[in-house]
Amino acid sequence: MKPLYILVLAILLPLAALAQSPTPAAGVALADFLYLKRPVIIFADSPADPAFIRQMALLGQDPKALAARDVIVITDTDPATPSALRLKLRPRGFALVLIDKDGTTAIRKPLPWDVREITRAIDNLPSAIEDAQARNP
Repeated sequence: MKPLYILVLAILLPLAALAQSPTPAAGVALADFLYLKRPVIIFADSPADPAFIRQMALLGQDPKALAARDVIVITDTDPATPSALRLKLRPRGFALVLIDKDGTTAIRKPLPWDVREITRAIDNLPSAIEDAQARNP
């Protein structure tokens, strides 16, 4: 049992490097982030789900890239008490969902994505292109 705790601790240590810790989905409303942030919502059936653990480790590798794109990470690992996000987005097992600043669902993935893939998807969104053009006319 002790090696399992060590393994989980070693995998979750990169979470300490996140600029902001993931926000639990309970009590979160997407309307709070409208035109301010891009929610990346990570769903799993359990916090021990290997895909969830891998996704959180991948997100911990480059938190500055996510922060530069106004990303907020939201996690939901309790299907027994469904959050409003779980009821709205209806994931099956593990899911990564990116919501754009205007509230539309930009991507849904059934497998973990690394930060580079997430940021490339964000950079191709119309709102991100407009943000970049506003910063550098």
